[in-house]
Amino acid sequence: MSQQLPESIPADLFAARADAIAEAARELALAGWTPATSSNFSMRIDAAHAAITISGRDKGKLGRDDIMLVDMQGQAVGTSARPSAETELHTQVYRRFPAAAAVLHTHSRTQSVASRLFAREGAIRLQGWELQKAIAGHSTHESVLEIPVFPNTQHMPELVARVDAWLDSGKPLAAYLIDGHGIYTWGRDMAEARRHLEALEFLLGCELDLRRLHA
Repeated sequence: MSQQLPESIPADLFAARADAIAEAARELALAGWTPATSSNFSMRIDAAHAAITISGRDKGKLGRDDIMLVDMQGQAVGTSARPSAETELHTQVYRRFPAAAAVLHTHSRTQSVASRLFAREGAIRLQGWELQKAIAGHSTHESVLEIPVFPNTQHMPELVARVDAWLDSGKPLAAYLIDGHGIYTWGRDMAEARRHLEALEFLLGCELDLRRLHA
C-alpha cells in the first residue's frame, strides 16, 4: 500500500501517529477487545486530516502500512486503500471536539453486552463509582456520567446525525455505545483516550455485575 502525503504533512509526523495507533491496537487486541479484525482507531494529524486503520486488518498485527490518511469528510487521501466503514464517526469527533487527538472504537464482550442491555433505556447513567474521575471533566464520584446507547445501523450518516443531535441538545458526551456493537471514546492524546476506554470498560463491567447480583 502506497501512501502519498500532502506536502503540508511531514512524513515523520504521519509515521509517529501510525506507530502510536498500531501500538495501541496491539495492546487492545491482547486484551481481547478487537475480535475478528473488528474495531478501528485513529489520530488527528492536523485540522484537515486524520490517520486511521485500514478496513479489515488484524488489529493485533498492525504496522505503518495498515494505517492510512483521510480528510475530515472521511475520504481517503493519497491512497487507494479503503478506510474503516465507520470513518465518519471518527472525523465527526475531530470536527465537534477540536481538542480531541485520538479516537478508539472497540468491541469487547463487556461493551457489547452492556450495549444490548441498556439499549431500551437509551443510555447508561454512571454515578457513585470512584473511577468516574478517570474521565476528563469529572472530578467526583458524585457526578453523573451518562453514556448514550445509539441504535445500530450500517448507514453511517444516520449514526452521525444521532451523535450530532445529542450534542446539539447540549448534553455532554465523553463516549457512546452502539447497540450490539461496541464503544467509541476519545481524548486529547492517545494516553487520555486509552485511560477513558479502560475506565469505561471497568465501569460497564461493574454495572453488569450489579445487574447480575440483583437478578
